Amino acid sequence: MNAGDAVTTAHHRLACTAALGDAAAMPLIKRSVSLAGHRTSLSLEPEFWAVIDTAIRADGLSLAGLIAQIDEARGLEPLASSMRVWALKRAQGLPDD
Repeated sequence: MNAGDAVTTAHHRLACTAALGDAAAMPLIKRSVSLAGHRTSLSLEPEFWAVIDTAIRADGLSLAGLIAQIDEARGLEPLASSMRVWALKRAQGLPDD
């Protein structure tokens, strides 16, 4: 490895470390609900919770009720991913599917 390759490798490692550090610093908010008769918790970023909280107030739903609807429709997808997609669609004004 020549000096140029070593510098490029070092810069790449720093960039990857910085990206991981930024991702690790993203705050998650955990909420617990009863789902299908058992307690479960769901961790999402505050921006997704803001969309979800606004939607349940506007639609007159409970958080548990909305999560149950999404859970029923998600198939094999992870619940947190399904919640994020639902919130994104809601923020974009797209149908919930």
